Amino acid sequence: MSSITTDQGILHYEVYGRGKPVILLHGWLGSWGLWQDTMAYLGRYYRTYALDFWGFGESGKKLDTYQVSDFVDLVDQFMDRLGLERAPLVGHSMGGTVSLLVAMRYPQRVDRVVVIGSPIAGSSLALALKLAGLRPIAFLLFSFFGLFRWGMRLASPLICRDPRFPEMMDRDLSQTTLESFLTSIASLRRTDLRPHLDLVRVPVMGMYGLRDNIVHPHQGRVLRRGVPHTELVEYPRAGHFIMLDEPDAFMRTLHAFLERPPQPQEPLHEPQRPPITL
Repeated sequence: MSSITTDQGILHYEVYGRGKPVILLHGWLGSWGLWQDTMAYLGRYYRTYALDFWGFGESGKKLDTYQVSDFVDLVDQFMDRLGLERAPLVGHSMGGTVSLLVAMRYPQRVDRVVVIGSPIAGSSLALALKLAGLRPIAFLLFSFFGLFRWGMRLASPLICRDPRFPEMMDRDLSQTTLESFLTSIASLRRTDLRPHLDLVRVPVMGMYGLRDNIVHPHQGRVLRRGVPHTELVEYPRAGHFIMLDEPDAFMRTLHAFLERPPQPQEPLHEPQRPPITL
């Protein structure tokens, strides 16, 4: 286990491999553990870093807020503390939304972006996730947390085909607090990147499973409309966790994209906009 001290507390991360850096960002209720197989594969070619967002996994859980914008600043602080000037960001679900926002807010940090099942507009989240962002419902779930975890275990085969997934999800749920659970999903539900997507100037790949029942799978097409140079890959047999449902195809496609020489984008010729707020 490795950790650094940031402005808002302890940030846990894992690192594996040698070479150019690649940063992996997990989704809501997840942790770095989602990326273990990905790190084992990419570690043959790159130095891979997998972070735990504040409030999740082994990172600090004593904050007053866990907004999506906090996680954007977390990535910037992490790269600053470790001396990583620029790197590709690979984000799953909420982590992909954060990756795109980093490319908008801190463009000097980002070499390219890969988003996996990520909401571009929070309205694309499944109804259950939208409801989880309401404090009375979140409080009710945490009041009967054992029952909630049991129900999530029962539902896990509908979310991901990997037999390891129920244990992974249960472990990550056990490390979540009420505030990180509630604030992060409520913030993600309110997020809408569509008005700002033209600020993304780096190469982008969107990976979406057409059986995704967490985020609407057509969000990839929304991404490509806003960022026309996006390379969109859709997986007909995969759900929300493509890296677990279709690991071989996922690894090959991800590696090929990371190896591809960047295509320069035309610079923006417009007045600078106000800072992006969420």
